[in-house]
Order: sequence, then C-alpha cells, then structure tokens
Amino acid sequence: MSTAASDITAARTSLGIELGSTRIKACLIGPDPSDVIAVGSFAWENDLVDGLWTYPIDEVWRGVQAAVAGVLTDAETRHGVRPDRFGAIGISAMMHGYVALDAAGDLLVPFRTWRNTNTSAAAAELTELFGVNIPLRWSIAHLHEAVLTGEEHLPALDRITTLAGYVHERLTGEHVLGVGDASGMFPIDSATVDYDADMLDAYDRVTAGRLPRAVRDLLPRVLPAGAAAGSLTNAGALLLDPTGGISAGTPLCPPEGDAGTGMVATNSVAPRTGNVSAGTSIFAMVVLERPLASAHHELDLVTTPAGDAVAMVHCNNGASELAAWTGLFTRFAAASGQSVDEDAVFETLFREALDGEPDAGGLLAYNHLAGEPVAGLTEGRPLFARTPDSSFSLANFMRSQLYGVFATLALGMRVLDAENVQLDRMFAHGGMFRTAGVAQRFLAAALNAPVAVGELAAEGGAWGIAVLASYLDHADTTALRDYLNDAVFAAADTRVTEPEADDVAGFATYLDRYHRGLAIEVAAVDAL
Repeated sequence: MSTAASDITAARTSLGIELGSTRIKACLIGPDPSDVIAVGSFAWENDLVDGLWTYPIDEVWRGVQAAVAGVLTDAETRHGVRPDRFGAIGISAMMHGYVALDAAGDLLVPFRTWRNTNTSAAAAELTELFGVNIPLRWSIAHLHEAVLTGEEHLPALDRITTLAGYVHERLTGEHVLGVGDASGMFPIDSATVDYDADMLDAYDRVTAGRLPRAVRDLLPRVLPAGAAAGSLTNAGALLLDPTGGISAGTPLCPPEGDAGTGMVATNSVAPRTGNVSAGTSIFAMVVLERPLASAHHELDLVTTPAGDAVAMVHCNNGASELAAWTGLFTRFAAASGQSVDEDAVFETLFREALDGEPDAGGLLAYNHLAGEPVAGLTEGRPLFARTPDSSFSLANFMRSQLYGVFATLALGMRVLDAENVQLDRMFAHGGMFRTAGVAQRFLAAALNAPVAVGELAAEGGAWGIAVLASYLDHADTTALRDYLNDAVFAAADTRVTEPEADDVAGFATYLDRYHRGLAIEVAAVDAL
C-alpha cells in the first residue's frame, strides 16, 4: 500500500472545501500539508434576483457534494482507496454578505453576496458611528440596511452568518466563525480576538427596539485558528455525501473566509508580512504590528485566522487593461504573418519593460475599466497619456502599463506608509508574475519592500483551509505562524526580489505624476 493510501485508510488526512465566487473546490492533504492527495471542483455563477446578487441555496449543496465526490473519486483513482472518513475538515467561502436565519436554521431571505452595493446608507452611518471604515460588503452593513428599510424578515431573525458559517453550522450544528471571516462581519478587537465590545454596545443603542435580539446574540461566536469548532454530525455527513459513504465524527476547524485562506496559502500571517493578489482586481493584505492611528476610507480592517489585525487595500482594477494591450500586440504579430503564442507575447513585452527608464519616461497608463474608490472614481475610463517631450518607446510604454497595474494599490499603501507601517516581505501571486523578475521587481519598487513569488498553493483557498484543518492537531503547542513556517513552507521554492533604489525613486516620480493626472480620468468620465 502506498503512503497516500495508508494515510487515507488511517484518516491521517485533512479535507478543505472552499466556496469561491466561480468555483467550489475541495482539496485533500496528507500529514505533510504540502502533499495534495486528491482534488474536486464544481463551477457555479451568481444570479441577480430582485435586484440582489445571490446563489441558490440548493446550488450550495449540489456544488459541495460534487466537489467532495470529485475528491473521493480522485483519491480512489490515484491511490486505490476511497476515503470514508478524515482526520479533520475545514470550510471556507467568499467573505461578507448576509445569511439571515430563523430559530429553525432556515433562510429568511435569499443569501446576499458581498457583491451587492445596496448598503451605502447603512455603511456610511456605521462608519460614522464606529469611527472605522465599514465597507458596503460587510455583513453588519447588510443587517443595518435591513434595519433602515424595515425589512419584513427582521422580527423572525434569530442569527446571521456568512456562507462559510452557514455551511459549517449545517455540518456540525455549531453557530461559530473563524476570526478572519468574522472580521468581515463586524469589527474585531485583536486584543480579545472577539467583536469590539464598545461597538457592539453602540450598535445596540442605535437599533434598540428594531431588532429582536442584541447584535452579539445574532452574530456567530468567534474562534481563532486551531480552536475546536464542532464535529461532523450524521446529518452533516449525508450533506457531504448523500450516498452515506462518509462517517460522522470528524472534527472541524473554525470556518474561514477566502481572505484568511489566502493569507495561509501564501504564508502571510505574521506581523510585517502580507500578500498581493493581482488578477481582474488587485488587493494587498498587510498584517499590522499595532492599531492604526485613525480610520481611512482606503483601508478595510480585517484579521488573520489567528486574530492579528490586517489592513486591506482593495482596488477594483488590476491586470485587465494590460491584457488588452497585450492582445493588441498579439494581433499585430498575427497580422504581420508572425503568429506568436500569447504567453510569448506577454514575456517579450514584459522583458522589454526592463529596458525602460525608472520613471517610465514621463508616460502614464490608467487601468481603470471600472470605478476605483481608492482613487475617488465612481466610473472608469482606461487611458494612456504622454506629453510632447515624453520619451515614447516600447520599453517605457510597457513599464508605464505595468506601473499602472500597481499605481492605485500604491496610493492605498501610501496611507500605511503615513501610519509608519513596516513591511518585511510581501508575497505576490497572479498570472502577471509568471515572467520571472519583471512584475515582481516593479511591485517591490512600488511597495519599497521585498516581494516573494513561488508555486506554493496550486489549489488556493481550498488548500489553505485544509492546512487550517490540519493545524487542529498542533494548535496547543505551536503558533499558526510557526506551524506555517516550520511544517508547511519550510521547503517551499520561493524567489525574493529586493527593491532597487533607482526603481523605487522612479516609481515614486511616476506615482506623483499619476496622482496629479487623476484629473484626466475625472474629465474623461464627464466627457465620454
């Protein structure tokens, strides 16, 4: 019997399930968390129903069951053994949103996702009440919007949770949540690893008589990583596998949000570390050493799965405009009779950017296909701008485009600089970092901090929550950051790029010009 087969048979495994915005993924790992034994997945999409974004609740279970069935089949195909139990299970999902339940655990309204923006009045009122930024997508903003509009379901409201908390409760009967996910519901006090008590009291005062219970009684109980969070019940086992092939009794770790599993999957849970994810959007998570001095609209305050405070800079626009320009060059090559693979075009253009001037020669690139709150823009107009005396070359053009991906993020990070937040290392992930030494180097310049890249987490958040499940057996003796460093990432292949002085100075010049040029974006929105 192979080692993997022995681990499956002896239940020396951890199963992670993450419900993302487009895929539900399941990942089974062995005693060595870097050893992925089996995977499964299910594709799904949100629906716009009565003006609100949602996923049908029966689709949640159809997707979870399909992903788990994929793991069971994959394990049997690859290792000759079909799992019937696990050492630990973890549930993760997209954060925020609103799952409102009655006393029987039934939904009072369809699940409302983080994508809904109908909560602006509530978010603004709560931001003023609490003195910290409350984004539109947070669960307390959704609840308060229901209070402000007097929704009919409120008298029957028994509790609220997130999607991960809902799935976990159905599997275990426990109304709990990992602190990272809970930090996207209501502000957390990292000193107590619990909801901020003063803010709970303040909210109860302003909603007196309008909610059936105190807000603390509505919210899930908060748990740090490694805490016992219940066990798989018989009913829960049938929800995972309706054929009855999975036994009850497996312990579950606290359910977490996708931001928390992303921090785990990139080993970014210690103070002075963080991660940058660059795709259609781009965002940075920075683990703080101390509380910020004041509230900032550019920053969301959440936590790691261990409860340490995290500042999040979230930008709506990432690498899509860069990809559009690359597509243009790809088409030019084809039209000239020199058909080139798109990946090769990316690499050629990225390498060309290395020959550009440190400040991109006076060129400017705005990647705003959509509105960008960090930059104060309600709509976007992608633009390229230069002055007559700018140095207009392909190398400078491409450097300006790559700088443009990071520019709005850097504006948000300037707020952290002003707060004297120190960074020892950022981990970057996303397709634009595949060309070694280019985007990574420019991001290091934009952040003025070392940037690491590497193939650490092919299964992403599903692997991250499986790692958190495996941590259950180690939490009594080992801090999460030490477990990740020593047991999970000790042999990981990562490459670290230090910021170069000329690049740092050049990007700073570019960013000053970029900030002044936002007036061009405002004019374009008005005119086009």
